[in-house]
Amino acid sequence: MNKTIRFIDLFAGIGGIRKGFELACQSRGISATCVFTSEIKPYAVSVLNQNHPTEQVSGDITKTDEKTIPDFDFLLAGFPCQAFSAAGKRLGFEDTRGTLFFDVERIIREKQPFGFVLENVEGLVNHDKKKPTDKIGKTLSTILEHLQALDYKVSWRVLNAKDFGIPQDRKRIYIVGTKTEASNLDQFPQKRSTLSQILESGLPTSKSRFAKLLLSHYSVKELYGKSVKDKRGGTNNIHSWDIEYKGPVSIEQRNLLNEMLKERRKKKWAEEYGIDWMDGMPLTLDMIRTFYNADNLEEMLEDLVEKKYVRKEHPKKRIGNRREPDTNLPLGYNIVSGKMSFEVGKVLSPNDIAPTLVAMDMRHLFVPDGNGIRPLSLREGLRLFGYPDDYKFNVSTDEGYDLLGNTVVVPVIQAVSGRALDIYCKGEKAV
Repeated sequence: MNKTIRFIDLFAGIGGIRKGFELACQSRGISATCVFTSEIKPYAVSVLNQNHPTEQVSGDITKTDEKTIPDFDFLLAGFPCQAFSAAGKRLGFEDTRGTLFFDVERIIREKQPFGFVLENVEGLVNHDKKKPTDKIGKTLSTILEHLQALDYKVSWRVLNAKDFGIPQDRKRIYIVGTKTEASNLDQFPQKRSTLSQILESGLPTSKSRFAKLLLSHYSVKELYGKSVKDKRGGTNNIHSWDIEYKGPVSIEQRNLLNEMLKERRKKKWAEEYGIDWMDGMPLTLDMIRTFYNADNLEEMLEDLVEKKYVRKEHPKKRIGNRREPDTNLPLGYNIVSGKMSFEVGKVLSPNDIAPTLVAMDMRHLFVPDGNGIRPLSLREGLRLFGYPDDYKFNVSTDEGYDLLGNTVVVPVIQAVSGRALDIYCKGEKAV
């Protein structure tokens, strides 16, 4: 087959969907040319220019006349997902970013390509679900109806990166359509890997006070897979008092804090206060005495308050959709906690896989390196999405984390694109 496939790349990010599509073409001996790219984030455009220096990147797709886009065979788009994501407000089509799907639709309607490959967050599947028994939500249903109305045979699946040789637990929905038949998105060959296969070694490790505190209490191997937060208990969690981050803590105080961590989640305390239950209730001295009775209990608690492991606060009553302290109720003691309140959120184990990488969390994910720990390098980040090592990524660390948290998994794109390309090739041979 000598024909060159022409494709366009919308909401291109750093070019992950394109890369996966090109690799799928390459493995089938197909020549592929990108005839149009759209992306608005400046440092994403910078990465695109680094990897495709002879090409021009177009800006805002909402301001692009579809008639001016060159003809093409395949449309690729990872249309913005915040509107459907659990991390966002989940407004869907009420959100401007949600309506960007309709820019994909108008371009397909005008240009009538052979096919398309779309990627989005798993949350799109159940977004705006009207009944618990519904298989999918109204938003995905609307998207599929609109694509089928354009005379495409459409299929979709939620696939996990960890099944495609990428050591990251990352589920995403892939929507594929062609003019002639629906792509089979089942029974992909399964391949597993661990972080040890993508980690670099010998990079500078963290010398921060926090990292030193961790390593003064735990060996590097003891840190494998451990989270660092004061919200939950469990054997895989390290708390600020375990490393005496805010000051010295006695064994008794540590035991007290661990008990409070569990007890403050129990619904019986809300009933005793006479308010609606919430996770993480402040507990009065008398309440605490029922599960941890020590002669110097108040003294221990006041010391923990002074060191800011614990704070005094009133229980919160519900007012509409919000909570406000009820000053008519007695002050209680509560553990000071907050998401990502520490430099290190988790130390990843080389023998395991990474959690779903999210832009705002990536700076808090550390990995072992020799006798120390350090944040993920940008190269490791790229590998966790299946980018080849020759992929150029000259951006700042903060920009890199932001871009990576929103990119796609290249091998999964390659696999699903391959199914659509096989249908395309079948049609070409029949001509």
